[in-house]
Parts: sequence; C-alpha cells; structure tokens
Amino acid sequence: MTIEPTQLETQGKRAFAEKKFGEAAELFRQAAEGYTLASSGASAAEMMNNVSVALLQAGKVEESLEAVLGTEKIFEEAKDIKRQAMALGNTAAALEALHRTDEAIALYERSAELFGQAGEGDLRAMVMKSAAALKLKSGRVTESAFKMMGSLEAKENPGIFERILRFFLRLIK
Repeated sequence: MTIEPTQLETQGKRAFAEKKFGEAAELFRQAAEGYTLASSGASAAEMMNNVSVALLQAGKVEESLEAVLGTEKIFEEAKDIKRQAMALGNTAAALEALHRTDEAIALYERSAELFGQAGEGDLRAMVMKSAAALKLKSGRVTESAFKMMGSLEAKENPGIFERILRFFLRLIK
C-alpha cells in the first residue's frame, strides 16, 4: 500500500507538534519524495523546508542546511515570493546555528526584503528581528539598532512593548 504525500505531510505535522522531530523529518522527506514523483516540485520543496526545520529542532544542523539548500530557487521559478522568503529564512537559521553569521545575516535581510514584496509585514518584521539580534550578538550595535527599528516599523499592529521599544530606539538615532 502506497501512502499519499498529503498523508505523510499530515503525519509529519502531527509528529512535529508532538516534538518528535526526527520522525517528523523522515515523514516530511518521504512526502517530498512523493511530491517529486507526482511532479509537484513546489510541494516537494516545501516539504524539504519542513525537513530542515525539524532537523534544526532535533539539533542536526548540518543536515538541516543540506535539506533546505536550493529550495528557494524552486520557489523563485514558481514566482512564489512568500515561500521563497521562508526558504531563505530557514537557510539563514541553519547558517546561524552553524555560526556562519555574515551569511545568515545576508539571507535574513534578503528574506525580509521578499516578505516585504509579498505584503507579509509581520513575517518581515520577525526576520528583521532575527537579523538585528544576530548583528547585536556579533557586536554591531548601531547597525542592529537600525535593523530593529526597521523591523518594528514593518510590524502592522505593534503592541505596547514594541511601541515603547520603537520610541527608545529613535532616541539613539
């Protein structure tokens, strides 16, 4: 009996929710293979992004990076800007975990740019915060403050804490 890729995907999401990251990664990988056989490249690429996230959660950082590499190109060819941005963000997260800071920052920034083009302000803000935090960790305080301010400006409905933080960041401009 052959299991459909959509069923494998559902099982993978369930395993991920239960924090069974290794099992989730394997189910997503099988779903990706099924989608590839069905000539659904974008769905296969999305599953490989899920594999990457699950492996990152499982602490398998190198494998996480390997799983996600190249998926952004598939989404770019499909003109799916949002999933392209997500793939770049996932790649950046794996690079960050590997302490490849400059590469991670560059991809976070490209991801944020694409999220902006896709009209995804909250996702853009989240990725910009990741880039800013990474810059802060690497000692680029002023640049980090400007990035953080940009991420707060991008947020569609900032909360009280974010509005206060935006006020303080403007003071150091």
